[in-house]
Amino acid sequence: MAEFMYEETGIEGLKIISPVVAEDHRGYFLKSFEKNLLKNIGIDLNVTEINESKSSKGVLRGLHMQKEYPQAKLIRVLEGEIYDVAVDLRKDSSTFGQWRGVILSRENRKMYYVPKGFAHGFLALSEQVVITYTCDGEYVPEDEKGLIWNDEDLKIDWPLERVEEVILSEKDKKWSTYKEFCELK
Repeated sequence: MAEFMYEETGIEGLKIISPVVAEDHRGYFLKSFEKNLLKNIGIDLNVTEINESKSSKGVLRGLHMQKEYPQAKLIRVLEGEIYDVAVDLRKDSSTFGQWRGVILSRENRKMYYVPKGFAHGFLALSEQVVITYTCDGEYVPEDEKGLIWNDEDLKIDWPLERVEEVILSEKDKKWSTYKEFCELK
C-alpha cells in the first residue's frame, strides 16, 4: 500500500503533504484522503465538511479562523495556483505567532494540512483558482475571527509581484491586527 509523503514546516502539526498518485499513459489516479493513511503521518482528521471555492487572480482570502470552535483543514488546489499561509495562534504553542507559506497548485499536487488553532488564508496567483477544503469541525459564522493579511508584526511575505492588485472582501479588510488579537486572548 502506498503512503502519503509529507514535509515538516518547523511548526508542530503543520504539514505539506504529497498525495498518493498512480500515473501512466492513460492519465492518473490521485488519492487525496484516506483516514488511516493520514493517521500514519500524525493527522487524525474527523471530516465534517468538504468545501470548494473559486477565485480570480489577486483574490486574497483570509486570514480566517474560529476561536471557540476551531477547524483543521486539508487544502488542495484543483485548478490553478495559490500561495497558502497558516499562522500559529495556539496560545500554548512554542511557535505562537509564526507563519508558513507554501505554493499549492494543480501541477505540484501538494496539499497543506492546517491544524486547529491556526489562522489560514491564500492569495490566488493564476487567472482562476479552484480549491477544496476537507475540514474537521463545522463552520460557525458567529465564531469566525481573523487577522489582517498585511499585518506589520507578522510580516507575511506574500508574493505580491505575481499579481497586479490584491482583491479583498469587505470582511477581510476589517480583521484585527496580530497585536489586537493577542490582547483579546
